[in-house]
Amino acid sequence: MNPAAVLLPGFAGEALPSWLRSRLEHGLAGVCLFGGNVASADQLRRLTDEVREANPEAVIAVDEEGGDVTRLHARTGSPYPGNAILGRLDDPAMTEAVASAVGRELREAGVTLDLAPDADVNSTPLNPVIGVRSFGADAELVARHTAAWVRGLQSAGVAATVKHFPGHGDTVQDSHLAVPLVDLPLDELRARELVPFRAAVAAGARAVMSSHILLPQVDPEQPATFSATILSGLLRGELGFEGAVISDALDMVGAGGRDGIPAAAVRALVAGCDLLCLGTETGERRLREAEEALAAALDSGALTAERLADAQRRVRELNVLPTPAAAPADASGPDLDAVIRAFDVRPGVRVSAERTLVMLETEPNIAVGVVPWGPAAAGAAAVQAREGRRPELTDSAQPVLVGKDNHRHPWVRDCIDAVRDRFPSALVVDMGWPGEDRRYADVATFGASRQAGQALLAWLEGTAR
Repeated sequence: MNPAAVLLPGFAGEALPSWLRSRLEHGLAGVCLFGGNVASADQLRRLTDEVREANPEAVIAVDEEGGDVTRLHARTGSPYPGNAILGRLDDPAMTEAVASAVGRELREAGVTLDLAPDADVNSTPLNPVIGVRSFGADAELVARHTAAWVRGLQSAGVAATVKHFPGHGDTVQDSHLAVPLVDLPLDELRARELVPFRAAVAAGARAVMSSHILLPQVDPEQPATFSATILSGLLRGELGFEGAVISDALDMVGAGGRDGIPAAAVRALVAGCDLLCLGTETGERRLREAEEALAAALDSGALTAERLADAQRRVRELNVLPTPAAAPADASGPDLDAVIRAFDVRPGVRVSAERTLVMLETEPNIAVGVVPWGPAAAGAAAVQAREGRRPELTDSAQPVLVGKDNHRHPWVRDCIDAVRDRFPSALVVDMGWPGEDRRYADVATFGASRQAGQALLAWLEGTAR
């Protein structure tokens, strides 16, 4: 019984390393691709063909959320609007069309499993990692768009992974860097966090991703990835999910930060995860250590052969892909006018014909990574501002300050305040999830993808005219 058949490593580079090819030939479950693995559509297809040549049953996974989080378009920014914009438009047919387009692109690239959609209810604007990845702050709205995304993606023949169970929306910490806490009773979780996951299960989602968050009123000891109470009790028992449970990346502090990745792999598998994401650029040594830890757990009895066999069965079933359907009649998703309708613009905002775009460059969260965003991704020339470097502006042009989650970054607030003091006409755009103080968001776009950037430029030009 091969423990490697439940492991999903990442790797560095745009070609398949020889050590990883060998592991695939000997039964490794598959690979997870990240932005650094993708140079072009042709290169990506050659890479996935290499993976499949080494192991025809390999799972080939990627995080392609169709918005700020993109791997296929990590060099250019996503041509899709993103979940929060789709949620604000609240047209499930449009969401389904976008997901279908994403799915067709993934299938053409040779990807079999998309680690999307994000089903989290973004109930706090201070959330540092979810934000515009969520369809919204209302559970029922998130549920109908999550289900639509699942249907659209799987209609293209790519398996969907709904994340981050049982809900990462009510957190103010990033599980890449800490163990976030959601201190809610089960009844409140059922009324909000679990609603989209229940809809996704009903829509036939093939996989669910666990989160590394602690829910002390449900399991006071173990984060969800390591909690049989949450995975077996809530997800499989209460929600009736029969597909594969995929762990979020075990190299995140919320998972492997306590005991290391090999021990985290054992704990996650024992708790009920079936496919273990090891994270980016795993490397041969880390993969070997995870394999050895699982083998040792089998020998000691800490991991039963029955649990490993059940996980392997669920992983194999992921390879039985949905049959692709014909593209929907409206397969293009929203145009720029529709994206603009999702913007939230304060009354009385004025745009000058003479203006200077200023990009407020903050540290991207790890889930998003370094990806072109907003007007810059759309090709606009802009002044760059960073912490410790204020923009140089002239008196003849209206400053248009463009950032993401402006309210969460003290230096961004200070910069905006200083520019407003000098330029009362300054316009502030938030392409993230805005806070309550709209001094830092005259315009909120609820997404920073390339398409959102194109829409913002079109809105500025049209409003100025």
